[in-house]
Amino acid sequence: MADAAVSATIKVALQALKKLDKSAARIQCFLAGADEAKYCNDPKLLGVQKWLKDLEEEVFKADNVLDELNYENLRRKVKYQNQLTKKKVFFCFSFFNKIGFRWRLGSMIREINTNLQSIHRDAERLGLAYKPLVEEAFTTIAAGATTSRQTDSKIVRSDVLGRDEDESEIVKKLLTESESDRISVISVTGMGGLGKTTLAKAVYNNPQFNDNHFDKKIWVCVAKEVETMDLFKMILESSTGNKPDADVRDVIVRGIQNEIKGKRCLLVLDDLWNHQQLDDFFTTLKALEAKKGSWCLVTTRLQEVETTLSGLPQINFTRHGLGKLCNDDCWSIINKWATVGEEVPKELEDIRERVLRRCDGLPLAAKLIGGLLYKKRKEEWQSILEESLLNGDQGRIEQIIKVSFDHLSLAPVKKCFAYCSIFDQDAELEQDLLVELWMAEGFLQPDSQNERTMEKIGC
Repeated sequence: MADAAVSATIKVALQALKKLDKSAARIQCFLAGADEAKYCNDPKLLGVQKWLKDLEEEVFKADNVLDELNYENLRRKVKYQNQLTKKKVFFCFSFFNKIGFRWRLGSMIREINTNLQSIHRDAERLGLAYKPLVEEAFTTIAAGATTSRQTDSKIVRSDVLGRDEDESEIVKKLLTESESDRISVISVTGMGGLGKTTLAKAVYNNPQFNDNHFDKKIWVCVAKEVETMDLFKMILESSTGNKPDADVRDVIVRGIQNEIKGKRCLLVLDDLWNHQQLDDFFTTLKALEAKKGSWCLVTTRLQEVETTLSGLPQINFTRHGLGKLCNDDCWSIINKWATVGEEVPKELEDIRERVLRRCDGLPLAAKLIGGLLYKKRKEEWQSILEESLLNGDQGRIEQIIKVSFDHLSLAPVKKCFAYCSIFDQDAELEQDLLVELWMAEGFLQPDSQNERTMEKIGC
């Protein structure tokens, strides 16, 4: 009798849950509009924030109902399985009493449905945009979001804009023969977003080096503070293509010596941070007997690195000053990313000067702004730039990155990105593990057509 009553209650509850699911789906379509409204200066901002808070509370309640239903279904399966084996399982929790269960579950669902209907009306009253969900947006989630910033030596020449003179000047220096036994080092120092790595890639792949001027070229992305031992490991791994098994410095160093002894080498240390152990590093590197004419190219955003290098007696140090891009080059980058080969529309030309002031000569800022406008309707460009970019402080690359984040297509995509911020800088995560964590947090939902699993969507 009790089981029959519970079964009937669950059937009624499932019907109510279907109604709840429809309400939730409608409201979910307002979330993108609400998310965008949070970042504008509209007076309705406070109302939107309260709307989101109310919605969050109801989502928590609905989640609890689903948990209790899942638990009850599991309990009944276990009970029936034990009955088949002549075993009896007794449950003494009053919640599962046929009357208590029916009343509690039904009242909770009715309350949630009523509140969601009210929240739905509030969304329309606030004028939030109704934006249908696009599941395919998950297919392009954060390539590389699972790891720290890593660079490689590969480059598309057409991506290098406005750095021809810098490249030619550095290449000319690298081709200069040196009769000194000291290592020649050239540094490119500047703020983030200035294009140091792009310039280093262009130099590394310059056609003038294709005639075997350098016997060995090694690219190492440092991207964090590392001990000298770890830096030597990175150099050996990049040179051989194999991860070193040894943890003894002498073994690692001898391995590098086998790779570079008697050879003219080009070593690139991209995004170098630790300046306190450079004396130790270059003292050992000098003893590895690379051929005269070898160079080390260092990129860094820290002035302390450049200052330390300039004072090392065991190296010949040269500094290359990297300036900001001119307006024409910044504009070319914006056009390339915003229009992707199409003709530059008048809507973009009309705000050229204001956008260029916002870029402040930084190629990364130009690329981010162009990418932000890509695939947006031209009618939206003015409002996006006015509200999000043109009213901010000039030259703050962080704000432009934040605007790109704010305008991601869906709230769940933004949650996946934001979730990565809980990990330490340079933390390495397996892709499958990160997707499972996103799933556990409820950021990923299965395909409504059952064509793709959550694991597929997350990857």
